[in-house]
Amino acid sequence: MALLITIGKGRVDSIKGSLSSSSSSWSRGRNNNNNCWKKKIAAATAASGVPNSNYVVPLDNSSCIKRPLAEILRDLNKRVPDNIIHSKTNWIPWYHANRMLSFYAPGWCGEISDVIFSENGSVTVIYRVTIRGSDGEAHRESTGTVTPSDGHEDPVAAAEEMAFCKACARFGLGLYLYHEEET
Repeated sequence: MALLITIGKGRVDSIKGSLSSSSSSWSRGRNNNNNCWKKKIAAATAASGVPNSNYVVPLDNSSCIKRPLAEILRDLNKRVPDNIIHSKTNWIPWYHANRMLSFYAPGWCGEISDVIFSENGSVTVIYRVTIRGSDGEAHRESTGTVTPSDGHEDPVAAAEEMAFCKACARFGLGLYLYHEEET
């Protein structure tokens, strides 16, 4: 089973090219199934007639796609296609961040470290994202705070979304969007 995500024309070719060029480092310590990611991409593309504007996120047996942390972080620091950036807020929506992490860093996990309710009614969520590579793992934490005046139906979920996206940015995913706000 595979999940297809539209992110922009020509992206599949560049992703396949980068995966192919680094496949020798992927195969260290693996069994004969080290090309399973190639088979999954080819099968999903052939079965569904997927155009070049999609990439495939394997949802099963993704442990065969472990890469060194340096490669994962390099990929997460690439520019994100403009069509997935929320135009009003200039942020990457949480569901796109989730999918991109699943593509570039299969096996990642996230957790809420703490939820803080303050006297003024604001809610702060501390969120931790862990990325696992073939050579270790890395963690990043961030906070998201929502005030009652923000008018969110579920302030804890809104604060969690904000904290998750900021933790992803600490890995480099869309980090440049925060810098563009300052200039």
